[in-house]
Amino acid sequence: MDDHTNDDLPCYGLYIDGSWTDAEGGTMPVNEPALGRPMAYVARGSAADVDRAVAAAREAFDRGPWPHTPGHERARILNAIADLIEEHTAEFAELESRNLGAPLRKTTFVDIPWSVEHLRVFAELATIHPYEALPWTDIPSVSWNFVWREPIGVCGQIVPWNYPLLMTIWKIAPALAAGNTVVLKPASYTPLTALMLTRLIHESGVLPRGVLNVVTGPGAEVGDALARHPGVDKVSFTGSTETGRHIMRLASDTIKRLTLELGGKSPSLVMPDADLELAVDGVLFGVFFNGGQSCEAGTRCLAPESLHDEFIERLVTRARSLRIGDPLDLETDLGPLVSEAQCRIVEEYIEVGKHEGARLVTGGKRARVPGFERGPFIEPTIFTNVLNGTRLAQEEIFGPVLSVIPYRTVTEAIELANASRYGLGAAVWSRDLQGAIEVAKRIRTGTVWINDHHIILPRAPFGGYKQSGIGREHGIYGLMAYTELKHIHVDLMQKRSGRVWWDVLIPQSEQGA
Repeated sequence: MDDHTNDDLPCYGLYIDGSWTDAEGGTMPVNEPALGRPMAYVARGSAADVDRAVAAAREAFDRGPWPHTPGHERARILNAIADLIEEHTAEFAELESRNLGAPLRKTTFVDIPWSVEHLRVFAELATIHPYEALPWTDIPSVSWNFVWREPIGVCGQIVPWNYPLLMTIWKIAPALAAGNTVVLKPASYTPLTALMLTRLIHESGVLPRGVLNVVTGPGAEVGDALARHPGVDKVSFTGSTETGRHIMRLASDTIKRLTLELGGKSPSLVMPDADLELAVDGVLFGVFFNGGQSCEAGTRCLAPESLHDEFIERLVTRARSLRIGDPLDLETDLGPLVSEAQCRIVEEYIEVGKHEGARLVTGGKRARVPGFERGPFIEPTIFTNVLNGTRLAQEEIFGPVLSVIPYRTVTEAIELANASRYGLGAAVWSRDLQGAIEVAKRIRTGTVWINDHHIILPRAPFGGYKQSGIGREHGIYGLMAYTELKHIHVDLMQKRSGRVWWDVLIPQSEQGA
């Protein structure tokens, strides 16, 4: 337990069954990365706190009105939550920037508006009728058959630290739209915007008690408790592949439904006919957006040997012009990494790259930002002469580090793109759009951008092949992941005549006995 009785910092509790409450384990600090010091305290939840939250969610699902609330009413409530975020855009953006270290330009014009748009899309999808007709049949008797979709139940949702508010919305919007109840676990590093959203929802009174519950705390305690809890019907987790495996093992005892969006090592394939000016900016955007702390970041750049030297020269020049600094400055391109611990991981990978024989052409060390000397800033870093089988090219780094890998033919480039245990995203840079589409079809990833990167639309499916996860989020695909399918069969004859099931099972001679 942290003693912060003399601090003037805000302190947040757990949100369970419509009320704020203390955690069994006291509180823990939440840091502001740029300044390297606490900016708030949050409740340190435990397995016992998870028990309380799951019990509240279970009661709200089994006996509350939410699962039976009409779709148009759930839509109204989701739109009301979107309105709350929109009305407080500036506050959310500043808090997100301070807690994550992301540039204010990004949080203001990407994270907050996209969160609102995702909610509005799922508000619309909430009105989709759960009835799906099947063809009429007269075998074995005349019957009417249909599929009915129902909410799964209690959903344990574990949010990563790299897009705190947006990922919270990605989790709760489809779950609530489908009529489920939720126990949300925000990331330990970056829980503050999720808690701000919870406060606004609580004050507005738009959700029935127990429908949304929030338990902060360490992943090894709160996340594990959610994944193994017998009262949780589905777990949705976004994070590393290693942790995803762990979640699968814990969830297997009770055969929970799972949605896992895991790691990535996305290739950016620069075609020989690419517009180099566009490709250079696009590749840098692909890898350095959010400081490289994106699962779909384009951390492997596949460049044709015919353009390699010119491309690298342009890439390095442009990378060196990026501005590193105060995340609250709208001119900043890269802020600090989320924590000192994450910064040390990135530094270790930079050393790994050097030892593996890759050539460091720019960056590779900490950036010193006046006034933010305690902040974990890393320069935009680019390696060339990288072999695709090395750790630098195969392991997820989660920082501003780009590996450039040369190729001779497009076939070789596609093989290099697919030679990874991950399959989350990819980008193709080309003037020939039809040719780029054909290349995109051959890359085994859940999303392929052509002449773009990071554009994750609320109506388009997002998720990965291979070890990048299970299932898809967003749009109708994400909504269906929060429903159970039920087949209902109605026998329209209602009598024992003709070839009905009774005739099939019991001989005619015995039916009158």
